[in-house]
Amino acid sequence: MIPVTLPVFICGLIICYCVERFKLFGYGAELPESVRHILQIHDKKASRKRDRREKLQLITQALVGVWLIIALAFHLAEVGLIGLSVIILITSFCGITDEHTIGKAFEEALPFTALLTVFFSIVAVIIDQYLFTPFIQFVLQSSESSQLVLFYLFNGLLSAISDNVFVGTVYINEEMSALKAGLISRQQYEYLAVAINTGTNLPSVATPNGQAAFLFLLTSALSPLIRLSYGRMVIMALPYTIVMTLVGLLAVELWLIPVTEWFASLGLINIAK
Repeated sequence: MIPVTLPVFICGLIICYCVERFKLFGYGAELPESVRHILQIHDKKASRKRDRREKLQLITQALVGVWLIIALAFHLAEVGLIGLSVIILITSFCGITDEHTIGKAFEEALPFTALLTVFFSIVAVIIDQYLFTPFIQFVLQSSESSQLVLFYLFNGLLSAISDNVFVGTVYINEEMSALKAGLISRQQYEYLAVAINTGTNLPSVATPNGQAAFLFLLTSALSPLIRLSYGRMVIMALPYTIVMTLVGLLAVELWLIPVTEWFASLGLINIAK
């Protein structure tokens, strides 16, 4: 993934600096001094009232947060199991045993969960009715050099209007079927997997539909307080969408295969044949 993700990461940081520095697309807003003063007073009062038990709970949550990052970074388990371990560790070490207390933590996620259920239903229909099959057959009929770009673009478009994880899942399943049928080689399968993964994650930042984090924020109780609408989020994501999509496209087209083969020549990775 590095031939694609590294240049996208660098360009993303540059865009982050530019929009904040020059206050573009709604970024760069400064916290009013009066609001900052009120927050500081509230923080001091809360710190004075915090007893030893609450301090230990904060330390526990921080340590579990470190575990979450390490577990996800090194793929120590399935994502669902990692999330479940976080819930178990925090609730057990923080002494939370009342189910009503635990239930309140899930209230914020109820609208988001409802949308996920809708997405699951849509993807189930897509898989059952083979709605993506014409796109995939069209791509597989093109040359191997064109397949990477086409998969990237088709995945990006569909992910922006649907959900990147679900679209990626459908395409990976179809790609696996093509591999078993002998339509593509194992090496081409791995290159296409990179194109699908990046295509479903980079252009999908264009809309809240494509990114679960955006959608969760939009459906949270915080959204009306900060006046965050669907259209506002699209506008704020626009610079990242344009830059990350174009850089990812160039990386898939120009750098993915050469850089991967160079890594293989150095013995850093193995390329499947």
